[in-house]
Amino acid sequence: MKKGTIKFVSSAKTAERWGISDRRVRVMCEKEQIPGAERNGKLWKIPADAQKPADGRSLRGSGIPSSFRALFSEIDALKEKLKKARPLTEGERSRLREAFLVDYTYASNAIEGNTLTLSETAMVLAGMTVGQKPLKDHLEAIGHRDAFCFLEEFVSSGEPISELFVRQLHSLVLADKPQDKGAYRGIPVIITGASHTPPQPYLIKPLMEEWVRDLKKAKKHPLVTAALFHIRFEAIHPFIDGNGRTGRLLANFTLLRAGYLPVSIKYENRRAYYAAFGAYHKNNDPGPMIALFAEAEIQRLKDYLNIIR
Repeated sequence: MKKGTIKFVSSAKTAERWGISDRRVRVMCEKEQIPGAERNGKLWKIPADAQKPADGRSLRGSGIPSSFRALFSEIDALKEKLKKARPLTEGERSRLREAFLVDYTYASNAIEGNTLTLSETAMVLAGMTVGQKPLKDHLEAIGHRDAFCFLEEFVSSGEPISELFVRQLHSLVLADKPQDKGAYRGIPVIITGASHTPPQPYLIKPLMEEWVRDLKKAKKHPLVTAALFHIRFEAIHPFIDGNGRTGRLLANFTLLRAGYLPVSIKYENRRAYYAAFGAYHKNNDPGPMIALFAEAEIQRLKDYLNIIR
């Protein structure tokens, strides 16, 4: 069966390809776990190239809201497909990492007001100077790049996360402000336009100790953990500056440590990103932030698979 340029097959044919029962495939269709599946009377039509979702039953106890089960099944199916794809050469891995790092550095810094464009960020990371742009913006790009490299090395080391690591990471991010690098703020702050007020300075150290302790023993799905602990880190707002960039790097620590690809919250999604904090602090709803991280992971996995093809 074909519809436009999409080839469809029956649930029975899909079940045979996936090595599961026809009934299980139909249940997945009814629960909208198979993207592109369409009902035709009592039968289901499924895209011939549809990937087998991760069994939703395996996600129980992972802290994933039921409304996100299909999304996370898609992520785990894509992750499994990438695992089985042809291995990348060293040159290909290096080029993909470099492209991500430029985009990630640009987006994370732009959210915080850095004026470098994507192409200018690439130039700065290649060692060039961009005329008419402040030194601060150059240092922020270099600092973020160095912080991400440090993060990768730390993940590879297998060492457990610690307060020291968080402060070292922040020291690299805040390359343009040596007096504030790695130091918890000593004054109260407010976040303009936010409904949440960060805690007083004397509470920061015990809250960060608790944050590190809880992250070490977190049992939820890594993407849920990354989203929840990102919200929590930004709520503490431990540093006078650089909290957003440091917090997004720490979210990627969780993903990399669990074998997922690091993600970038795009500059054009900044309004949704800010709104996600509001949804949590006003309504205790982490859903929008979880969705942002999940959708970013899906996009990275699809980009990787497209390049491999």
